[in-house]
Amino acid sequence: MAKFSKIDTLDIIRNTGIVPVFCNNDVELTRKVVRACYDGGIRAFEFTNRGDGCHKVFDEVAAFVRKDCPGMALGAGTILDAHTASLYLQMGADFLVSPCMVEDVAALANRRGVSYSPGCGTVTEIVHAMELGCDLIKVFPAGTVGGPDFVKNVLAPLPWAMLMATGAVEPTEENLAAWARSGVTAVGMGSKLFPKEIIQAGDWDSISVLCRKCIGWFKA
Repeated sequence: MAKFSKIDTLDIIRNTGIVPVFCNNDVELTRKVVRACYDGGIRAFEFTNRGDGCHKVFDEVAAFVRKDCPGMALGAGTILDAHTASLYLQMGADFLVSPCMVEDVAALANRRGVSYSPGCGTVTEIVHAMELGCDLIKVFPAGTVGGPDFVKNVLAPLPWAMLMATGAVEPTEENLAAWARSGVTAVGMGSKLFPKEIIQAGDWDSISVLCRKCIGWFKA
């Protein structure tokens, strides 16, 4: 069962602004990455369903987050069908994310009172997602569909829309400032927040420091 209500989860994402996106089949390594992000001020984390057995890793990480990372919302990403969504919700996912709109997942999320962010790349897709009850819409792939300028142009006629840009988001002051100025509610960031050499070296402090900097750059 989700730890947070839909409203609480959306508040957490809005307040933090940065949502790390990560997947690994090593439970202990994933715990350390999540903890490093948490120590860096991150309070919303997306674990992606991108391989066989990912749900088993998520189950153990969810238990860890509930115990050792109070205040952190843990979401499940790359959700492409309602059956998979149900599985992750049973394991305590606080929110769901997809690379595209999956209407069955939207219906399930609404029934369960959980935030669902489908990937959208046009104004028509974004409006359709809102009509289906999605509050926070994932702009994806954000760099390909037009970057910060796309967000600005969408928010001109739809100022009430809440958008989360994922794709082409980088952990730099210049990049995050550009996304913040565009009006996005939050950004999702994957591998660039977790360089392979940092992960291999187990330099968790560096991840914490970078997360803290990213939050500051985005909010500033």
